[in-house]
Amino acid sequence: MNDIKLSAHFKLSEFLNTGKYPQNIPSMQDVVNMTFGCHLLLEPARNEVGPIIINSGFRSNEVNKMVGGVCNSQHLRGQAADIRPRDTKQFQHLVDCLRNNPYTDQLLTGNGWLHISWNPFGKPRHYVRIGYYK
Repeated sequence: MNDIKLSAHFKLSEFLNTGKYPQNIPSMQDVVNMTFGCHLLLEPARNEVGPIIINSGFRSNEVNKMVGGVCNSQHLRGQAADIRPRDTKQFQHLVDCLRNNPYTDQLLTGNGWLHISWNPFGKPRHYVRIGYYK
């Protein structure tokens, strides 16, 4: 299951981190949601900035509690990822690409990484907060 390609450059295993969290198993709907995000947000951004590293993607309820995630996190539904560009000089370019993407639901930045979310079932909020995570 971990080798499933969600898009040209992203694999399911990048979103799950089952090496550290073996209980982090998504439903088929969660996989569909991750595929949506890969095709409509992450691939276009990767085409602009180069390789993107996923720090955190899908989280089961158990994993979300372990990492201190909020109870209504979009990570629980495969609709979010915490990412960073491989080339740190591309960080602002990555932020700009995702800020301008019409499918961006939420974009929150931290120190060298960002949280991006999407909603395959509703109108994107386009909520952007630079410096949200200190």
